[in-house]
Amino acid sequence: MKIWGDIPGITGVYGKNKSVNKIVETTEIKPKKDVISISDKAKDYQLAMKHLKDIPDIRKDKVEEIAKKLHSGNYDINGNEVADKIIKSIFDTKI
Repeated sequence: MKIWGDIPGITGVYGKNKSVNKIVETTEIKPKKDVISISDKAKDYQLAMKHLKDIPDIRKDKVEEIAKKLHSGNYDINGNEVADKIIKSIFDTKI
């Protein structure tokens, strides 16, 4: 059996597919831009870390003062006080 003519249900489906393809082809995908915002607290932290890095690890003035006292024989320190401070610093350290 041969069917001649236009079958509306079938040709309508093919027509819709063509229009969908055109829409997909013409739609441009715009890249999204990443946006980042830094809180005031983070900015303060960053500034504090920058200033902290500028401070020397060794206080040269203090070291020179103690070195002069040692060489002259005037450096007198109580060993018990040093031991107490060492022990206190160990137990005060938070984990």
